[in-house]
Amino acid sequence: MDKTNAYIKTTKDIAVSVVPIYLVDRSVPEDGFFVWAYKVCIENNGICTVTLRNRHWKITDAEGNTEVVDGEGVVGEQPILAPGQSYEYTSGTPLPTPSGIMVGSYEMESDEGTMFAVDIPAFSLDSPHESSPLH
Repeated sequence: MDKTNAYIKTTKDIAVSVVPIYLVDRSVPEDGFFVWAYKVCIENNGICTVTLRNRHWKITDAEGNTEVVDGEGVVGEQPILAPGQSYEYTSGTPLPTPSGIMVGSYEMESDEGTMFAVDIPAFSLDSPHESSPLH
């Protein structure tokens, strides 16, 4: 993943990088429908194997309306990351406004059975239809 425009945060040796992409072909601005994909890379820079068990997202549109999304794993998987390994996936979200922001966390489990949270960096969802981007 090209991390030139990535938002990056590291928690307990787990680095999470996110690159949001506005999807022109899926969005219908005249109907108040704006869609983004976001590419995520999770890197285990620690010395223990970890498993991503759950995700927690807060998605806020430009009017301050927030949706909370909780669930098991990511894109139907609960990836296991040995030291030095990374996992990448792409997902997406629609909004009724031309901009917004996402932030969240992953619940990880160490190979010893300890659960801990890993922060996902807050990232801006900006479209060319927003006069003053949040980014």
